[in-house]
Amino acid sequence: MRSNIREQAMARPDHTRALHAALLTAARGLPVIPLSRTKLPAVRSPHRDEPRSAAMCRGECGRPGHGVYDATTDPERIRALFAVAPWATGYGVACGRGPLHLIGLDLDVKHGADGVGALQALADTHRFTVPATVTVLTPSGGRHLWLTAPGPVPNSAGRLGPGIDVRGEGGYVVGPGSRTVAGRYLLAPGSADLPLAAAPPQLLRLAAPPPSPYDHEPRHAAGPRHPAEKRAAALVRFVLDSREGERNGRLFWAACRAYDAGLGDALAPALVTAAVHTGLSEREAAATVASAGRLRAAPHA
Repeated sequence: MRSNIREQAMARPDHTRALHAALLTAARGLPVIPLSRTKLPAVRSPHRDEPRSAAMCRGECGRPGHGVYDATTDPERIRALFAVAPWATGYGVACGRGPLHLIGLDLDVKHGADGVGALQALADTHRFTVPATVTVLTPSGGRHLWLTAPGPVPNSAGRLGPGIDVRGEGGYVVGPGSRTVAGRYLLAPGSADLPLAAAPPQLLRLAAPPPSPYDHEPRHAAGPRHPAEKRAAALVRFVLDSREGERNGRLFWAACRAYDAGLGDALAPALVTAAVHTGLSEREAAATVASAGRLRAAPHA
């Protein structure tokens, strides 16, 4: 208890700054949620002590704690979400939501990757111009470009080029003014007053999901169609099926597979929620997923 009180006291200035920044971002029509220092949703799942079937709830229960599905532009709801998570030191901006359908281009420059250069090379090859838009500088030296689209765009990691991740439908980007364990996210000088630029059509075509062998099969009433969605659902089910004594190991294995497949950041909240339903604490589950992410991000000999 004392440890939690100390953590909340230390987080208070960052919490206040993050709330203020989140409200400013929401005023631009972009839905937000509070994040913890690990970049995971800060509001704990209301279903962590309920049957596993509740893991599929996306907020229909009316309670907060459903990750990106809690994202809102309503100032009162934003304040309420931050109030139930006083340890929050950042906020996430939901991608893919209408009417703006935000796309976050995450350009990484660590571990030998040069996402900025890779994007410019992509633009040169496919003859489009990277528009000036809201740009967020990340603690690692990379940047996030915020673009809009006429409809949802899927998440992907490295498919457009080395160091280029796309945060789209169901994903989120860390908002400027957030503090994480890695450091602060800040608006790039001169970009704060820029309008959100529309993504070039050539870029949208490249970001579209690749053709799937399932595209010509009959649609089923339930169940994911795209292979990446099937993989994600299988990993969540793998965690949900854990028994006592194997929960942490299964979670770590599933998180590693998710990061290997480029699904890590997008799937992390669902994996944490699934692990909580098996009996792990949210803190332990989040730490395990974060460890898998660090392991997969580390350079290999």
